[in-house]
Amino acid sequence: MARIQVQEALFDMAAESAALTAGRVDVGGVASFLGVCRGDDGLAAMVLEHYPGMTERALGRIAAEAEARWPLTGCTVIHRVGRILPGEPIVLVLTASAHRAAALESCAFLIDWLKTKAPFWKREEFADGDARWVAAKHEDDAAALRWSAKPE
Repeated sequence: MARIQVQEALFDMAAESAALTAGRVDVGGVASFLGVCRGDDGLAAMVLEHYPGMTERALGRIAAEAEARWPLTGCTVIHRVGRILPGEPIVLVLTASAHRAAALESCAFLIDWLKTKAPFWKREEFADGDARWVAAKHEDDAAALRWSAKPE
């Protein structure tokens, strides 16, 4: 069963990885993705909004799909909301499996899905006082298309 967390607070990647594998002898590989807020182009902060409850359920459904597609021994998805400053972590995806391929592929699947389908709304705030909502990117949608077909 995946651990899903949506929170304002910072998280500790090392502690989360240790918790995922603690006491497990069936883990041969852990894949991770850590998304960090960039500060390029004068970005002062990123504000992420969501609907509590709905967001966690959506993340739980996609984590369950990853667990059905790959033989995972563990999965953690933590996504921050609220005001996030450049250099701070936004999202953490950890997947564990007996074999590296399953861990790596499932981690890529989860982050591609989070980038394109997760119910978060992002607003960028700039040092000059301007702000704008972040639109979906075609390249993110294209990357997620590879997961449309179920594996054989």
